[in-house]
Amino acid sequence: MITGIGLDIVDMERIRALENRHPRFPQRILGKEEWLIYEQLTGVRKTEFLAGRFACKEAFAKASGLGIGKSLSFQDIQIVKEKSGKPAVIASGFSDARILVSITHTKEYAAAQIIMESLSS
Repeated sequence: MITGIGLDIVDMERIRALENRHPRFPQRILGKEEWLIYEQLTGVRKTEFLAGRFACKEAFAKASGLGIGKSLSFQDIQIVKEKSGKPAVIASGFSDARILVSITHTKEYAAAQIIMESLSS
């Protein structure tokens, strides 16, 4: 049973500006494993990665119904790659949910969609 749907889109230029103005911004958004990947990237790819993760975590917050705040932080949500390359979400306190994710980006925007399903009856 679907329990939540979340969608988010971010402007790449906005993320790029945040990266430049606030050097700690990526660390606030990315978890440890995500940070290691981000640090290996360069130029535009670095911004694309950060923007995609930001959009995905915002979409997850919407699908969960919690939003980012006291109950859920960016650090509680990790976006990982399965062996196939498909993105997957690992989130604290959501082991009883199946989480489907799609992330995409263009030159100007990054977007993500989350569908959350209950595993329990």
